[in-house]
Amino acid sequence: MAKISDEMIKEINELARKSKTVGLSEEEKIRQQELRQEYLRIFRSGFKQQLQNIKVVDESGNDVTPKKLKKLKH
Repeated sequence: MAKISDEMIKEINELARKSKTVGLSEEEKIRQQELRQEYLRIFRSGFKQQLQNIKVVDESGNDVTPKKLKKLKH
């Protein structure tokens, strides 16, 4: 699984800062959009993986994991 790197975050933040101050060139706007899409792809992938590892139990110890979540595991 891919990981969100510190360099990616740094570049996203630099482009956001520059966008708010002096503006971005067309190449920088394209790069900013690419970085944002990659960030979201990695984030969603990690989040989905976390959800697949969740098991919900009630106070009695009974498995009450929603069926929809159980389906994702298989």
